[in-house]
Amino acid sequence: MIFLLADMVAWSAYAQKSVDKEVMLSKVKAVEGYVKEMRGYLHEHPEVSSEEYETTRFLQQEVAKMGLPVTRVEGTGFYAILDTHRPGRTVGLRTDIDALPIREHPENLTQRKKWLSKVDGVSHACGHDGHMAILLGAMKVLCELKDRIDGRVVFIFEEGEETGTGIDRMVRALEPLRIDAFYGNHLRSSMKTGEFFVHEGALMAGAGTVSFDVDGRGGHASRPDLSVNPIFAATEILNGIAVAWNNQRDVTKTLTLGISQIHGGTANNVIPNSVFIGGTIRFFDRGEGDRGFDILRRVATRVADAHNCTVRFRDDMGILLLPVVNDRALTALAREAISEIYPGKALTSDEHVWYAAETFSKYSSLAPSVFLFAGIGNDRLGSGAEHHNDRFDLDEESLPYAVGGMVWFAVKFLKATVSEP
Repeated sequence: MIFLLADMVAWSAYAQKSVDKEVMLSKVKAVEGYVKEMRGYLHEHPEVSSEEYETTRFLQQEVAKMGLPVTRVEGTGFYAILDTHRPGRTVGLRTDIDALPIREHPENLTQRKKWLSKVDGVSHACGHDGHMAILLGAMKVLCELKDRIDGRVVFIFEEGEETGTGIDRMVRALEPLRIDAFYGNHLRSSMKTGEFFVHEGALMAGAGTVSFDVDGRGGHASRPDLSVNPIFAATEILNGIAVAWNNQRDVTKTLTLGISQIHGGTANNVIPNSVFIGGTIRFFDRGEGDRGFDILRRVATRVADAHNCTVRFRDDMGILLLPVVNDRALTALAREAISEIYPGKALTSDEHVWYAAETFSKYSSLAPSVFLFAGIGNDRLGSGAEHHNDRFDLDEESLPYAVGGMVWFAVKFLKATVSEP
């Protein structure tokens, strides 16, 4: 009888902590203005990778207002923990905080933008301003739900996602926390406001850096026979790689090569000593990514030798990031969460798999992870330009959707009782 009474008391206490989705959505609605305000301020004050000093200061002030302790990570990244002081699991919710060295165009695809960067030559042309605002909004809501959930929520503010400068330090800092799952989202211009893409398996590509020099022997352009011209060798290397790429890679696996740089020479009458070639490789299968670099190295070395040149592969040549691969169970949970609060908004078509790379892939070394896309495209408002474009803009009405998706995933993962109205 004593045990039965104790069980009934425990169950009653747990039932009182239940989180109703309508209550959650009402709280998301209540922070909508705050989220848009945060996005506007952050958009006007962008900072490039690893220089997010004022951004970090501003974000930490907002976190302090919510009463959460901040732990700084080497560099400009940091994290904050919402601890319910009740046993349970730990979920990590992540945002990136850096902007791009792109001068912003004052118009999007159809009209003048609502918010413009106040920093010349720097802008949030990828949506990280929105990501930060989403996480701040989710923090506010989850803090209000603290008495109804168990476990811990770790809010992660990652430095330098665009350049990969902060992720390794952040992963090392988070390792002692024993986080059970990571959740992140990326705003996506190719999807409409309110839409989510929840995809099991590889969602974003892995990336590798192409970076090498073709060395010859410089000299006077009037006597090319007395020099060893690396420009012709570099040209033939690129042609050789293009042919080998189409004939030696596995055609059933996606592998792309984007050569974006070739530099050599400074004067019309001087043959240079060397030529630099740079670019990236993108892949969804690690083995195929390795194969791509093997092809590139072999062709470059042998073609250069045929021209009496040599090749120097730089230290950054090779795989930089692995693909973002979503955990099966977390993907199912995320899709369920989105479908419950935004019926019909969880897209499943593979067309939204993205060839861009993301440092979020490295969190999976600590725990299972899931990454979602949230649409920001709105033809009427002119949002929908490609990411990393000076006309990039987002529909602010997309932000509350992403806040709701993040909060409801966290609530469900932490095993709060979900009750219908």
